[in-house]
Amino acid sequence: MNTVRGCAVIALTASFLVAGGVAADDTPPRDLHLVGDHWTAWQPPTDFPQGATVYTIVRGDTLWDLAARFYGDPYLWPQLWEQNRYVLDAHWIYPGDPLLVDVEVTSADEYAQSAQEGEGPGAPEESAPGQEDKYRGVITAEEAAGAPVPLGAEADIYCSGFIGERDLDFPYQLVGSEYGALTPSLAGPHDLHWKTIYSYKRDTVRYDLATGDVVYLNHGDGARLQPGQLLSVVSARDLVRHPRNHSSVVGRYYAYLGRVRVLSVQEETAIAEILNSCGPIRVGDYLRPFEPQPVPLGRRTRMRPINLPASAAQLQDAPTILRSNDPVVSMGQGTLVYIDHGADDDVLPGDLFTIYRANKPGLPPVVLGELAILSTEDHTALGRILESRYVVYAGDRVERK
Repeated sequence: MNTVRGCAVIALTASFLVAGGVAADDTPPRDLHLVGDHWTAWQPPTDFPQGATVYTIVRGDTLWDLAARFYGDPYLWPQLWEQNRYVLDAHWIYPGDPLLVDVEVTSADEYAQSAQEGEGPGAPEESAPGQEDKYRGVITAEEAAGAPVPLGAEADIYCSGFIGERDLDFPYQLVGSEYGALTPSLAGPHDLHWKTIYSYKRDTVRYDLATGDVVYLNHGDGARLQPGQLLSVVSARDLVRHPRNHSSVVGRYYAYLGRVRVLSVQEETAIAEILNSCGPIRVGDYLRPFEPQPVPLGRRTRMRPINLPASAAQLQDAPTILRSNDPVVSMGQGTLVYIDHGADDDVLPGDLFTIYRANKPGLPPVVLGELAILSTEDHTALGRILESRYVVYAGDRVERK
């Protein structure tokens, strides 16, 4: 068995239950059967179009690596999965199973755009009338194999933040803006010589900087900055304490404020322009190299059935919601939240989690909603609540769907 987890930057999860009882979570499917000379959990096709290129999975393969091999872009692996819908859970593929690989693919950006516009290869398929409530407490294989769609927006990733170590070191810092040189004051007695007319105060005519403003960086050519380089603006904020143990500090919250582009580089400084701002940017904020993060895709299915919750024992060590991205206590659909598990804990962008709250002793946990992971750090992750039945709070638990 080969799992796409652990090496894919974008991972998708199918449903918790599919028709026929195939599980789709961290535990590999148990209903294996012999097909030809190998074991598999799926029902691989035996006939393909004449002339089609079919690849046989070998040990160590992942959809992520195969997309990079055949399409030149690992981020296109959801399209490879979509063309081989007999694979009901992309986390598990099996040596000996066939994959149709000679398919016409669309770039990751175009695919996400088509899904958002409701047309093209990434658009979700419409359900037949009257099918929504046909099944109760089960997700059908057809629904699990639906087309992947974006699980958020670029602004969710680039205008949110992350939870990192308490005192992170950043390579660059904003040390000034053009507005700091625009505060002259008359000096007396007046002299016709321009050097004695004005004295400059150490002040600024604007503190909150935004898109289009020109700023100065504390490093230049010696720090290997180059014209055209993009940098993310980061502001160090408050310490984050674990909601289940307030004496335990998880790390510090760092907010993404926007992006700057280096215009020119001097020996010890650099001039840059703010390309976009998510909020007020100020002198003193930090910068680090901008890293593009595609919006993860996922196959949306109905929320975990309320009559099939996880047990209290299963949630004992489950990830916990630490806080929201905004200073709010009550969270719901569309809220960006952080959990206390990350890439080193096998959490990847595109993963779907069910949100739970502990019930009274002896009663099963309550299904609150569902969230999708958008980006990860080592031991924390940013998620977006896709759906909520009730208000969500810090301290609620999540389990992979």
